[in-house]
Amino acid sequence: MCGIVGIVGHNPVAPLIVDALKRLEYRGYDSAGVATIEDGRLARRRAEGKLINLERKLAEEPLGGLIGIGHTRWATHGVPNEVNAHPHFSENVAIVHNGIIENFSELRAELVADGFVFASQTDTEVVAHLIARELMRGAAPKDAAFAALKRLQGAFALALLFRGDEDLIVGARNGPPLAIGHGEGEMYLGSDAIALAPFTEAITYLEDGDWTVVRRSGAEIFDMEGRTVQRQQQQSVGTSFLVDKGNHRHFMEKEIHEQPEVIAHTLAHYLDFTNGSVKPFETPFNFAEIDRLAISACGTAYLAGLIGKYWLERYARIPVDIDIASEFRYREMPLSNASAALFVSQSGETADTLASLRYCRAEGVPIASIVNVRDSTIARESDGIFPTLAGPEIGVASTKAFTCQLSIFASLAVRAGLERGTLTQDEARAMVRSLSEAPRYASQALRLEERIEKIARELSQVRHVLYLGRDTSYPLALEGALKLKEISYIHAEGYAAGELKHGPIALIDETMPVIVIAPHDRIFEKTVSNMQEVAARGGRIILITDEEGAAGAALDGAETIVMPTMPEFIAPIVYALPIQMLAYHTAVVMGTDVDQPRNLAKSVTVE
Repeated sequence: MCGIVGIVGHNPVAPLIVDALKRLEYRGYDSAGVATIEDGRLARRRAEGKLINLERKLAEEPLGGLIGIGHTRWATHGVPNEVNAHPHFSENVAIVHNGIIENFSELRAELVADGFVFASQTDTEVVAHLIARELMRGAAPKDAAFAALKRLQGAFALALLFRGDEDLIVGARNGPPLAIGHGEGEMYLGSDAIALAPFTEAITYLEDGDWTVVRRSGAEIFDMEGRTVQRQQQQSVGTSFLVDKGNHRHFMEKEIHEQPEVIAHTLAHYLDFTNGSVKPFETPFNFAEIDRLAISACGTAYLAGLIGKYWLERYARIPVDIDIASEFRYREMPLSNASAALFVSQSGETADTLASLRYCRAEGVPIASIVNVRDSTIARESDGIFPTLAGPEIGVASTKAFTCQLSIFASLAVRAGLERGTLTQDEARAMVRSLSEAPRYASQALRLEERIEKIARELSQVRHVLYLGRDTSYPLALEGALKLKEISYIHAEGYAAGELKHGPIALIDETMPVIVIAPHDRIFEKTVSNMQEVAARGGRIILITDEEGAAGAALDGAETIVMPTMPEFIAPIVYALPIQMLAYHTAVVMGTDVDQPRNLAKSVTVE
């Protein structure tokens, strides 16, 4: 998993590969390495930890060579150390690999029986030995790679070098993304267009089951039957973006502060603020003609979908099923001709979400997706897409992608309500007007950062936190807990406030902070009763509410983050910001790696 870069060029490639890998650091990784062909031999440098460690090694022991492959690894098989870092070698083959080879144990046993010795604990090394065995049997490099690919089960993106051929990189894709970059007498491979941005804007995305032979003169693409296939060359949207923290300490901080702008851009794509209407954007289905909507996603995107479920059911009166994508296809949900499916993914490459999409495709259901990368696999395999306009999100913990996803769900709720006749034109105009104010309220929420940072310093001293919320604030409680544990490593749980007495109340004591998300709405008084139950047991309450809510709670000793008063409809979008800032500043105080938290990756491209 994580980053792959390959270059066949006219200048020494190792420094170029390292620079390209830096553009993929946002994916998360635990080791890195580069291999080249130098003086006819395969040579490599690998290092545990961050790319700076690899750079030090290359400074001490430079790598020459005009062709090479590089990798940032996120461990799946084997601990994150230099021995398990990619590239892996076997005889005359070097390989880098994203993904998981599911039948590696079977293949490993077969190779050990044939006398191959394994140096690492990885599943990747199996592929290198498979290819090496084919070479020993007399196969040409291209044929050896193809023979090995046909033996593999699982998800993988691969790039291969062969000793003795300084004009050949073989790449393959089955699941995780891989793209070819086209240059003038130079060619590239990369798992992300951002990695190739310094070199080229001309990109060809491999599809699942494709493998490619890349030479300086160009690339041939084949399917798993060995037939030549044609894939469209295009200018990548991703190449136009510069990845820079600007004046912020971390990408996550920068992306939190970008939200007023990107929320506005996203909403303006779907809504006409001038006349308070929904723009006539294309959808792959008419909401009035479907009787059920299935939503599926992972992580933060799933929680955005959960809020979307509340909105779509409340305002459009459409039944919504929502599943974590890793469970969706396995429960074999029955779908009818009147059903539709909606998938949510920031990267558009999330493996479980993509598998669920393909399940729905097999059932003949119309498919839409909410994605931040328009040329991603999920986008390409959908009947229609609802793009977020968040721009590249570099921090592993999602922030601006989440609020942009919510902005789209809110827009879809208005559109669906109009199509189904559950909203009048006046009601829809009022909702659009409310949404038009969301960027302004988000800007006001950012001004609370100093207050939030003070509370975060206290929060950094605890090891367990409980989040509570009702209605759309319940998914926000789940999201707040997820953010906190993702980047600060503090154990946190989110609960529906009404579930407090059904178990979590047993945890309450003077050491357990309880963060309550409760704008003053129609159910505020019920949430107040839950806070009183916490206070009666000595619990420490951190209340996120508005002025009326702060006055109505009347709880002595509670820490309160007072938000601007806003329409109930847009509260989930705006209230996302303080829970993000609270997690961020807690992590900063604790000194964790905010942008690349341990064990996490930005784009989860394996199950």
